[in-house]
Amino acid sequence: MVDKFYCWQCNAQLEGVILPMSRREECTTCGKDIHVCKMCEFYDENKGCTEDRAEHQRELELANFCDYFKPSKHKFKAPNYSKSDLAKSKLAALFGDELPQQNLDTEPLSAAELAEKKLRDMLNNN
Repeated sequence: MVDKFYCWQCNAQLEGVILPMSRREECTTCGKDIHVCKMCEFYDENKGCTEDRAEHQRELELANFCDYFKPSKHKFKAPNYSKSDLAKSKLAALFGDELPQQNLDTEPLSAAELAEKKLRDMLNNN
């Protein structure tokens, strides 16, 4: 059985990932680094790294040299996007749009919603 991994940023399925994962691995959809703390099995949103022997990493979203890195197969799952949503998500990635930071009062926009909003804003401004 082949392990399926999904990008921590855009949730796209990562194709052709060779384990152990190289520090230089990037998501082919959004271009973000994959060998990052947020993608690791030992990373917890509230506690940070739960691996006692690992060195502290300042940048959780940038590639690192952590020897204890283990890519998570469970944190990020395949979304149930329609073909339209996937196209909008790729459009957002094409323009380098990032998902907004999560606000406790409102839900963050998905990549598809963000792409649609940006496209509508561009069309309305012209």
